[in-house]
Amino acid sequence: MTVTASAPATGRAPLIALCLGYFLVILDVTVVTVAIPVIGGELRAALPVLQWIVDGYTLVFAGLLLVGGGLGDRLGGRRVFLAGLAVFTAASAGCGLAPSAGVLIAARLAQGAGAALMVPASLALLRHAYPDSGARARAFGVWGMVAGLAAGAGPVLGGVLVAAAGWRSVFFVNVPFGLLGLVLTARCVPAPAGAGRRGGLDVVAQLTGAAALGGLTWALIEAGGRGWGAPPVLAGLAGFAVAAPAFVLLERRARAPMVPPALFRERRLSAPVAVGLLLNLGFYGLLFVVPLYFQRVVGLGAAATGAAMLPMALMPMISSPLGGRLAARAGVRAPMAYGLVIGGAGLLGWLAAGPGTGYWALVAPLVLTGFGTGFTMPAATAAVMEAAPAALGGAASAVLNAARQTGSAIGVALVGTFVADGGLVAGLHGQAVVGGLAFLSAAALALVALRTNCSRPTT
Repeated sequence: MTVTASAPATGRAPLIALCLGYFLVILDVTVVTVAIPVIGGELRAALPVLQWIVDGYTLVFAGLLLVGGGLGDRLGGRRVFLAGLAVFTAASAGCGLAPSAGVLIAARLAQGAGAALMVPASLALLRHAYPDSGARARAFGVWGMVAGLAAGAGPVLGGVLVAAAGWRSVFFVNVPFGLLGLVLTARCVPAPAGAGRRGGLDVVAQLTGAAALGGLTWALIEAGGRGWGAPPVLAGLAGFAVAAPAFVLLERRARAPMVPPALFRERRLSAPVAVGLLLNLGFYGLLFVVPLYFQRVVGLGAAATGAAMLPMALMPMISSPLGGRLAARAGVRAPMAYGLVIGGAGLLGWLAAGPGTGYWALVAPLVLTGFGTGFTMPAATAAVMEAAPAALGGAASAVLNAARQTGSAIGVALVGTFVADGGLVAGLHGQAVVGGLAFLSAAALALVALRTNCSRPTT
């Protein structure tokens, strides 16, 4: 039975529908990493081309997130989510059918565009579907669990699929689930009343914001392999330096700004956004280098690498619901701080990894990193969405996810620099230190910035 367009929904159907699409989006950030060596051999692609197969998705995803949030607030979150999921599903089929590396890169860029439409809308739709603060916090807990589970499961699932059915299967697996998500969203997810009533589309500001995030993400991605002084890196940083202040100026002058400047002056929102950036910097940097460590230093194959990472991949299934329930009862500050300290300890535990380190010595770092990340994200997400006005839910979600994707790009770029300077083990150790300090800094920020605000979720 189709849900009416304006009534909030009850039950789990909206949560399942929205989390299914979100799972696919986050999965595709990491699932391809294990398949890259096989893709390179079959499509005869050089290393720079292979980097773009991985990074092109992240570049477009991050660059268009603010645009996706603005479109969702103006055109309606459900409409934009469905459009994004349709684009993502079709592009996934294109990836699986790609006859050449060039076609594969183009399809990955299209996947990123679809993801940028989906993610901001998904949070805004969740907020409307669960108006009770406790139910909403639990829904955000599941949403955070899906993010951590998908990120950690990417290398695991990728290794299994590549070994069993070839590299194209890592993209084809999205198609049936994407189609299912389209049906469930259309039937079960209510559209907020009055959706699409916020002014017109400020195309110049949207393009400027996309250029700013795209330039920064480009520079961070390229810095990992080329070094910070390379011309492409400097060009991306210069583009960001020009476009970012231009975007701020345009938004201040706009009658209906895509991202109202007042959002950034709200400490209850800006602090968890910063936490999201630091969290992804630590977690995704580690997630990039650990599969390389297991394959190139320890000598595991793709499937064995996926199995080795299972302890980290499974932890969000346990910790995210716990973090969401604690946020619903006690507010967002405590679960953010606890989760970040636990995750920071796990990241620092990777300093024990070396060429001859036994696997069982690494189980604790795997578990603690995955548990802490999963425990933190529901509270950070709830904090942002509770602090933002309802009419700006898409914009607030876009800001949070743009910060998270930027953090991911910074983490991966730093790992690339560490590996280039000292090798894989040194790169892993460098990321362990930087990531651990990022987690602990985020914990301190949550404790200080939110000590008087967001103590309990509001009704």
